[in-house]
Amino acid sequence: MKISIDRDKCVGGGQCVVAAPDVFDQDDDGLVVMLVDDPLPEQRKDTELAARLCPARAIELDEA
Repeated sequence: MKISIDRDKCVGGGQCVVAAPDVFDQDDDGLVVMLVDDPLPEQRKDTELAARLCPARAIELDEA
C-alpha cells in the first residue's frame, strides 16, 4: 500500500494521527505529515481507517 497526502486539502483535524499514530503526525501548523511511505501489514487497518476519517479527504491509498 502506498500513501499520498494532499497537504493543501488538510484542515488539521488530526483524525489521521489518532487512528494511525505510527503512520501519520502533524507539523507545527497542524498539517498532516507522513512518517512512513509504505506502511507495514500490521499498520494497514489503522491507515485505512485514518483515510476514511479524514474530514478533508486529504489522504489517498493505492494498493500497488
